Amino acid sequence: MTSWSMSAALCESLNRNVSKSGYKKPTPVQKHGIPIIAAGRDLMACAQTGSGKTAAFLLPILQQLMVDGVAASQFSEIQEPEVIIVAPTRELINQIYMEARKFAHGTCVRPVVVYGGISTGHTIREILKGCNVLCGTPGRLMDIIGRGKIGLSKLRYLVLDEADRMLDMGFEPAMRKLVGSPGMPAKEHRQTLMFSATYPEDIQKLAADFLKKDYLFLAVGVVGGACSDVEQVVVQVTKFSKRDQLLEVLKTTGSERTMVFVETKRQADFIATFLCQEKVNTTSIHGDREQREREQALGDFRSGRCPVLVATSVAARGLDIKDVQHIVNFDLPNNIDEYVHRIGRTGRCGNTGRAAKLVNTFDLHD
Repeated sequence: MTSWSMSAALCESLNRNVSKSGYKKPTPVQKHGIPIIAAGRDLMACAQTGSGKTAAFLLPILQQLMVDGVAASQFSEIQEPEVIIVAPTRELINQIYMEARKFAHGTCVRPVVVYGGISTGHTIREILKGCNVLCGTPGRLMDIIGRGKIGLSKLRYLVLDEADRMLDMGFEPAMRKLVGSPGMPAKEHRQTLMFSATYPEDIQKLAADFLKKDYLFLAVGVVGGACSDVEQVVVQVTKFSKRDQLLEVLKTTGSERTMVFVETKRQADFIATFLCQEKVNTTSIHGDREQREREQALGDFRSGRCPVLVATSVAARGLDIKDVQHIVNFDLPNNIDEYVHRIGRTGRCGNTGRAAKLVNTFDLHD
């Protein structure tokens, strides 16, 4: 019997899929979070980036659905999922969906994903094939619910991943609209789970509106702390030498995967073009790119065809890309939480990484 099956009490199908996925033993957030979820408690969990939060909520939920004999049915014009998982970006929600599909392989539980950039007709057809676990970004999720294709009366689990982002001013109205939708069980009659690497105090207070009064707060490591497996380096530059210094940094990284973060979409395209002109195989990702282009960019980066990915904060959260050895903050973000998420793209699940920030010399004296 594996350490997974002993600590998480997984059924045979789920345990087999976990083993196939290469999971050796639970991480701390999984070890402590899974029993809390299995006990039916609401949870606000904070753990550093790359600590295995996705499996921490997927496994106990799928285990319970399988124990209860839940199965997808394609004979209903309105699908009533038992689980809704919400995340802020298309890339992250698709990653969660792929994990859910992997863990549910060979079972009767059917996950479905909905996000912008895919035709609504195709999305609806996928939902009507049967849907137990619905993964979605806020806008497309509310659109599908508004079209009457999703019923909420059977909902048992509501999961917010990157919960601090889901509850900031950008997404809070959509989340309140979701929990106030017709048929949505009150918080006393559903299990609500929130996961993130950062939880500002005002967001913690706001999150309590969505949770039962006796919810548990799980903190693994320092709340809002940077990943301890990432070596952080400051590189001093002048305003006009940043691009040249970036090139120098990338010369030292060679073909190792490197993410370069910038503040604006325009800057992402500009820096990517500059690097390509300097014979550095580079691709870029930001919110104005077509979904097909975003997926192509991530594919080129994952495969190593383009070892450098220039990105805005759309890629800062949740993305689990194997073997990202370096992070470069060409532009520093305007808050510490965003910085923590950015450098968390490396040093994941016990591996080590390196993060450099290019700081203008005049900034150091402000």
